[in-house]
Amino acid sequence: MTEAALARLDAYLVAGGKYHDIDFARRELLDLLREHEHVRTNVAANYEDVASLAASDFLISYTCDVRPSETAQHAIRKWVEAGGRWVALHGTNAALDLPRPNGVEAPRCFPHWIQTLGSQFIAHPPIAPYPVEVATDEHWLVAGIESFKTDDELYLMEYPDREALEVLLHTYWSGEATGFKEADWTGGPEEHLIQYLRPLGSGAVLY
Repeated sequence: MTEAALARLDAYLVAGGKYHDIDFARRELLDLLREHEHVRTNVAANYEDVASLAASDFLISYTCDVRPSETAQHAIRKWVEAGGRWVALHGTNAALDLPRPNGVEAPRCFPHWIQTLGSQFIAHPPIAPYPVEVATDEHWLVAGIESFKTDDELYLMEYPDREALEVLLHTYWSGEATGFKEADWTGGPEEHLIQYLRPLGSGAVLY
Protein backbone atom coordinates (compact mmCIF):
# COMPACT_ATOMS: atom_id res chain seq x y z
CA MET A 1 0.00 0.00 0.00
CA THR A 2 1.35 3.40 -0.94
CA GLU A 3 1.55 6.31 1.49
CA ALA A 4 -1.15 8.17 -0.43
CA ALA A 5 -3.53 5.19 -0.11
CA LEU A 6 -3.36 5.12 3.69
CA ALA A 7 -6.34 6.41 5.65
CA ARG A 8 -6.08 10.03 6.71
CA LEU A 9 -4.67 10.72 10.16
CA ASP A 10 -5.18 14.02 11.96
CA ALA A 11 -2.21 15.22 14.00
CA TYR A 12 -2.19 18.02 16.55
CA LEU A 13 1.16 19.72 17.10
CA VAL A 14 1.70 21.95 20.13
CA ALA A 15 4.96 23.89 19.83
CA GLY A 16 5.46 26.81 22.17
CA GLY A 17 7.09 28.09 25.29
CA LYS A 18 10.18 29.87 26.57
CA TYR A 19 13.96 29.83 26.59
CA HIS A 20 14.43 27.90 23.30
CA ASP A 21 14.12 28.40 19.55
CA ILE A 22 10.63 26.95 19.32
CA ASP A 23 10.18 28.28 15.77
CA PHE A 24 13.03 26.07 14.57
CA ALA A 25 11.63 23.00 16.33
CA ARG A 26 8.13 23.65 14.98
CA ARG A 27 9.44 23.88 11.42
CA GLU A 28 11.51 20.71 11.76
CA LEU A 29 8.59 18.72 13.14
CA LEU A 30 6.27 19.96 10.41
CA ASP A 31 8.84 18.97 7.78
CA LEU A 32 8.91 15.44 9.22
CA LEU A 33 5.12 15.23 9.28
CA ARG A 34 4.95 16.54 5.70
CA GLU A 35 6.80 13.42 4.54
CA HIS A 36 3.61 11.44 5.25
CA GLU A 37 0.95 12.43 2.74
CA HIS A 38 -1.92 10.90 4.73
CA VAL A 39 -1.22 13.05 7.81
CA ARG A 40 -2.93 16.43 8.24
CA THR A 41 -1.66 18.64 11.04
CA ASN A 42 -3.17 21.40 13.14
CA VAL A 43 -0.67 23.62 14.95
CA ALA A 44 -1.01 25.52 18.22
CA ALA A 45 1.23 27.25 20.75
CA ASN A 46 -0.59 25.84 23.79
CA TYR A 47 -3.03 23.11 24.84
CA GLU A 48 -6.16 25.18 25.36
CA ASP A 49 -8.14 24.32 22.19
CA VAL A 50 -9.21 21.02 23.67
CA ALA A 51 -12.02 20.48 21.17
CA SER A 52 -9.64 20.48 18.20
CA LEU A 53 -7.11 18.39 20.07
CA ALA A 54 -9.72 15.82 21.08
CA ALA A 55 -10.75 15.45 17.43
CA SER A 56 -7.19 14.45 16.48
CA ASP A 57 -5.75 10.97 16.15
CA PHE A 58 -2.46 11.81 17.84
CA LEU A 59 -0.72 14.65 19.64
CA ILE A 60 2.89 15.80 19.39
CA SER A 61 4.16 18.37 21.87
CA TYR A 62 7.43 20.31 21.91
CA THR A 63 7.11 22.87 24.67
CA CYS A 64 8.97 24.38 27.60
CA ASP A 65 7.27 26.04 30.55
CA VAL A 66 3.84 25.89 28.94
CA ARG A 67 1.46 25.39 31.87
CA PRO A 68 -1.95 24.18 30.72
CA SER A 69 -5.14 25.15 32.49
CA GLU A 70 -6.87 22.63 34.73
CA THR A 71 -9.53 22.25 32.04
CA ALA A 72 -6.94 21.37 29.40
CA GLN A 73 -5.09 19.01 31.73
CA HIS A 74 -8.20 16.97 32.50
CA ALA A 75 -9.44 17.00 28.89
CA ILE A 76 -6.12 15.69 27.56
CA ARG A 77 -5.97 13.00 30.24
CA LYS A 78 -9.49 11.88 29.27
CA TRP A 79 -8.50 11.89 25.57
CA VAL A 80 -5.47 9.69 26.20
CA GLU A 81 -7.43 7.26 28.36
CA ALA A 82 -9.99 6.94 25.56
CA GLY A 83 -7.28 5.79 23.13
CA GLY A 84 -5.28 8.91 22.26
CA ARG A 85 -1.59 8.67 21.42
CA TRP A 86 0.77 11.40 22.60
CA VAL A 87 4.42 11.88 21.64
CA ALA A 88 5.74 14.27 24.30
CA LEU A 89 9.07 15.91 23.45
CA HIS A 90 11.53 18.30 25.07
CA GLY A 91 10.20 20.21 28.09
CA THR A 92 6.55 19.17 27.87
CA ASN A 93 6.91 18.13 31.52
CA ALA A 94 8.80 21.28 32.58
CA ALA A 95 7.72 24.27 34.62
CA LEU A 96 10.65 26.62 35.19
CA ASP A 97 11.02 29.70 37.35
CA LEU A 98 14.04 31.88 36.57
CA PRO A 99 16.04 33.83 37.30
CA ARG A 100 16.22 32.85 40.96
CA PRO A 101 19.08 33.61 43.38
CA ASN A 102 19.77 29.92 44.00
CA GLY A 103 19.38 28.75 40.40
CA VAL A 104 16.55 27.65 38.11
CA GLU A 105 13.60 26.29 40.07
CA ALA A 106 11.09 23.61 39.03
CA PRO A 107 7.81 24.38 40.84
CA ARG A 108 5.49 21.44 41.43
CA CYS A 109 2.59 23.44 40.03
CA PHE A 110 0.67 20.95 37.83
CA PRO A 111 0.56 17.52 39.52
CA HIS A 112 -2.31 16.26 37.34
CA TRP A 113 -0.29 17.06 34.22
CA ILE A 114 2.70 15.21 35.62
CA GLN A 115 0.61 12.19 36.56
CA THR A 116 -0.54 11.97 32.94
CA LEU A 117 2.95 12.43 31.48
CA GLY A 118 4.65 10.19 34.02
CA SER A 119 7.46 12.58 34.95
CA GLN A 120 8.44 16.15 35.80
CA PHE A 121 11.67 17.77 34.67
CA ILE A 122 13.70 19.08 37.61
CA ALA A 123 17.21 19.87 36.32
CA HIS A 124 19.97 18.84 33.96
CA PRO A 125 23.76 18.78 34.27
CA PRO A 126 25.90 20.77 31.83
CA ILE A 127 25.64 19.44 28.27
CA ALA A 128 28.12 16.60 27.85
CA PRO A 129 28.33 13.18 26.18
CA TYR A 130 26.64 10.32 28.00
CA PRO A 131 25.79 6.70 27.09
CA VAL A 132 22.23 5.62 26.32
CA GLU A 133 21.34 1.97 26.91
CA VAL A 134 18.42 0.04 25.44
CA ALA A 135 16.35 -1.16 28.39
CA THR A 136 14.31 -3.79 26.55
CA ASP A 137 14.46 -5.77 23.33
CA GLU A 138 10.75 -6.60 23.44
CA HIS A 139 9.25 -3.41 22.01
CA TRP A 140 9.15 -2.47 18.33
CA LEU A 141 10.06 1.16 19.06
CA VAL A 142 13.60 0.14 20.03
CA ALA A 143 13.93 -3.10 18.08
CA GLY A 144 17.31 -3.29 16.34
CA ILE A 145 18.73 -0.27 18.19
CA GLU A 146 22.07 -0.71 19.93
CA SER A 147 23.39 1.31 22.85
CA PHE A 148 24.85 4.66 21.75
CA LYS A 149 26.29 7.93 23.03
CA THR A 150 24.69 11.34 22.73
CA ASP A 151 25.92 14.85 23.50
CA ASP A 152 22.92 16.58 25.02
CA GLU A 153 21.07 17.67 28.13
CA LEU A 154 20.43 14.73 30.44
CA TYR A 155 16.97 15.28 31.89
CA LEU A 156 16.83 14.65 35.64
CA MET A 157 13.21 13.99 36.54
CA GLU A 158 10.77 12.95 39.24
CA TYR A 159 8.38 10.07 38.51
CA PRO A 160 5.08 10.06 40.42
CA ASP A 161 4.42 6.41 39.52
CA ARG A 162 7.70 4.91 38.34
CA GLU A 163 6.34 1.35 38.26
CA ALA A 164 3.67 2.33 35.73
CA LEU A 165 6.27 3.30 33.12
CA GLU A 166 7.62 0.97 30.43
CA VAL A 167 11.26 1.99 30.07
CA LEU A 168 12.70 1.84 26.54
CA LEU A 169 15.98 3.79 26.86
CA HIS A 170 17.87 4.77 29.99
CA THR A 171 21.24 5.78 31.40
CA TYR A 172 23.05 5.88 34.72
CA TRP A 173 24.53 9.06 36.16
CA SER A 174 25.11 10.96 39.39
CA GLY A 175 26.63 14.37 39.96
CA GLU A 176 25.83 18.08 40.03
CA ALA A 177 23.24 19.92 37.95
CA THR A 178 25.01 23.27 37.91
CA GLY A 179 22.70 26.29 37.65
CA PHE A 180 19.62 24.61 39.14
CA LYS A 181 18.32 25.01 42.68
CA GLU A 182 18.06 21.22 43.05
CA ALA A 183 21.63 20.65 41.96
CA ASP A 184 22.78 17.70 44.06
CA TRP A 185 22.03 14.40 42.32
CA THR A 186 24.63 12.30 44.11
CA GLY A 187 22.43 10.59 46.67
CA GLY A 188 19.40 9.32 44.75
CA PRO A 189 18.80 6.59 42.15
CA GLU A 190 21.41 6.69 39.40
CA GLU A 191 19.04 5.40 36.68
CA HIS A 192 17.56 8.17 34.52
CA LEU A 193 14.95 7.47 31.85
CA ILE A 194 15.65 8.67 28.32
CA GLN A 195 12.53 7.22 26.65
CA TYR A 196 9.52 5.50 28.15
CA LEU A 197 5.88 4.65 27.57
CA ARG A 198 3.17 5.75 29.99
CA PRO A 199 0.07 3.56 29.35
CA LEU A 200 -3.24 5.15 30.34
CA GLY A 201 -6.53 3.37 29.73
CA SER A 202 -6.73 2.55 26.02
CA GLY A 203 -4.04 5.10 25.09
CA ALA A 204 -0.46 5.98 25.95
CA VAL A 205 2.12 8.70 26.21
CA LEU A 206 5.55 8.21 24.65
CA TYR A 207 8.10 10.45 26.33
